[in-house]
Amino acid sequence: MTDETRIRAAWLYHVGELSQDEVGQRLGLSRFKVLRLLSDARAAGEVVISLDHRSTGTLGLAETLRKAFDLKDVLVAPDTGNSDAATARRAVGIVAASWLARVAAGGPMTVGVGWGRTLSAMADALVGLNNPKLRIVSLMGAMVRTGPEGPIDVCARIAAVAGGQALFLPAPFLADTPEDAALIMQQRLVREALDAARAARHMIISVGEGGQEALLTSSGVIDAADIATLEAAEVVADTTGKFFQEDGTLAQVDLNTRTPAIGLEDLNRAEVTLLVAGPAKARAARAVLRSGIVNRVVTDEATAMILMEGKG
Repeated sequence: MTDETRIRAAWLYHVGELSQDEVGQRLGLSRFKVLRLLSDARAAGEVVISLDHRSTGTLGLAETLRKAFDLKDVLVAPDTGNSDAATARRAVGIVAASWLARVAAGGPMTVGVGWGRTLSAMADALVGLNNPKLRIVSLMGAMVRTGPEGPIDVCARIAAVAGGQALFLPAPFLADTPEDAALIMQQRLVREALDAARAARHMIISVGEGGQEALLTSSGVIDAADIATLEAAEVVADTTGKFFQEDGTLAQVDLNTRTPAIGLEDLNRAEVTLLVAGPAKARAARAVLRSGIVNRVVTDEATAMILMEGKG
């Protein structure tokens, strides 16, 4: 059996949560051969708690996507066979966690993080990172409601695994007016947190796709009037409190000045990694990629293929 078959079998079983019989049906193998592949994957060090996601197919797709959007790096989680968004987030989270454990392992470093369910999945999957000199800082203000996907929770969980420090932006995600947001950003503690975020070597963000199913909407952060404004401005994506049109430009909406957060110029100074999980995010991800702020993408195989269909 090839390395790719072994890794795919382990991925389907451990991440896709398929039974051994289901893995065998998917790959055209007997249950005995699946058991042997899973055992070999563990012996080869590909399955510990995280999983070596690399395979010939995904590496080729990643390189094609990297060239298409002129990126520094692309990591693609293999297809698990399950089409639900939660599985895609878990797969992308595992790959992103493995990457973060490598880059943040040595010495003093500041990493800025956004919020969202995929970043939460990354925090869930993070193991093997021990760096007391690591500082994790939020790139925007907090949600009204607590939850594992909020910026405070994501920062705290990553820092706890590493034994490092978490730093939060003491501000709401969204202010009532641009004037209120400007006043909040003048506060000393907010300025200090923003300065720390701007010093981050790496920034890890996700993307919202708008609509009723989007986390910004379902969490109650934006109201009906805000949603109508975004629809009228043809907004298709948001990240770190900024709202984008299809071509990657900032939409002319006041929400872009009502979010106490880092700016696009801050993102452009750092190495930015975008986590994208699920085909429903592809259109929004493409808009953020066109903005030019992203250096690396971590996504799943199905979403990568859709991104390639509308490349450039």
